[in-house]
Amino acid sequence: MLEFEEQRLRLTAFDAPIKELADAIGVKVLKSEIERLEAQTAEPGFWDDVENSQNVLRKVAQCKATVQKYETLCTDYDDTLTLIELADEEGDTSLIDEIVEGVDRIINTFEEMRLATLLTGEYDKNNVILTFHAGAGGTEAQDWAQMLHRMYLRWAERHGFKAQTVDFLDGDEAGLKSAVVMIEGENAYGYLKSEKGVHRLVRVSPFDSSGRRHTSFASLEVMPEIGDDIEVDIRPEDIKMDVFRASGAGGQHINKTSSAVRLTHIPTGIVVACQNERSQFQNKDMAMKMLKSKLIEIKEREHLDKIEDIKGVQKEIAWGSQIRSYVFMPYTLAKDHRTGFENGNINAVMDGDIDGFINAYLKAESQGKLGEYND
Repeated sequence: MLEFEEQRLRLTAFDAPIKELADAIGVKVLKSEIERLEAQTAEPGFWDDVENSQNVLRKVAQCKATVQKYETLCTDYDDTLTLIELADEEGDTSLIDEIVEGVDRIINTFEEMRLATLLTGEYDKNNVILTFHAGAGGTEAQDWAQMLHRMYLRWAERHGFKAQTVDFLDGDEAGLKSAVVMIEGENAYGYLKSEKGVHRLVRVSPFDSSGRRHTSFASLEVMPEIGDDIEVDIRPEDIKMDVFRASGAGGQHINKTSSAVRLTHIPTGIVVACQNERSQFQNKDMAMKMLKSKLIEIKEREHLDKIEDIKGVQKEIAWGSQIRSYVFMPYTLAKDHRTGFENGNINAVMDGDIDGFINAYLKAESQGKLGEYND
C-alpha cells in the first residue's frame, strides 16, 4: 500500500547514515573504554580515592549511555522496518499511526546523535554553569529572568540532566535579579553554549495595570565546569572571600549560619557567589569552581595566552545585541536572530522545548553560516 511504502522509504533513507553514525560516535572505542574503566574499579584501593572513583564511574555511565542509545536506535530501526513489512503484507492500516510515530522517533534520535558528533570543542562534553542577570526595567525584567531560569531547568529535566541552583538573588517584588545554575550531563556545555547572550521578551506586562506592552531583557552567561584535572593558576592573595547569611528558601539551616560565600578575583574584579550548599566549605568549593570556569571561559574567548592577561571585569551585557526574541503579544513567536529559526508555540518553548534553536545553531556553526544579529 502507498502509505506503507512512503514510511518504508522515509525509514530506509537512514539505513546507511545510521551505520556510518557508529564510526562517528566511536562505538568500538567507547566499548573499549568501558572495559578499561571497569577494570580499574576492580583494582585494589580503587575506592579509597572517593573523588577519582566517582569520576571513573561517571565516565563509565556516560560511555554506556551513548552506546546503549545507539544500540537502541539500531534495534528500533529493525523493529519498525519489520512492522512496516508485516502491516503491508496483511494490509493492516490500523498500524499506520504507530509506524509513523516510530519512524519519526528514529529520525529525531538519529539527528540528535548526529548533532552530538559536532560537539568537538575542548569543553563541549563538560557540565555547564548558567548565570542569569535581569536587565534594566525592575520587576518586569526580573520576572523575565525567572521565566528563563525555569525554561532551562525544564530543558535539563527533558534531557535527564541534573540541575541545581547554587545561587539565587530574589527580585524586589517578583522574579530574580541574578541566579546561577549548574547542569550536569554529557555534552551539557556543548548544547547550551549557543544560549549565551541577551534574550528579549515582548508581552503585555502582568505588572502594568494599564495593560501596556513591554519589552524586557535578561542576559545569560554560559560557562563549562572546569574539572580538577585542568590547572588554573589563581594565586590565594588574588582572592578576597566574604561570608554572609544566605537568603531565600532553603530551610532553617541556610538562614541561621553565615555559610554563603562570595569570592572576588582582585586583578579582574570578577565576583562569584554560592549560597545553596549546606556548609561554608562546600559553598567555597563551588564558588572556586565557578571562578575557575569564568576565568578559563574569558581566556578562551579573548584568545589570551594566560589568565593574567585578563584586564578588568568583562562587560558582556549589550542590550542592543539580543540573540533571541520571545513575543507573547500581539502574536506568539520565538525567533533566533542568528539562525532565523522560529517556533510559534511560545508555551512549549518556555516549557523547555528549545532543541530546535540549539540544533539550528550547531548546524549553522558547523557550516559557517551563522548570521549577524537582527532585530
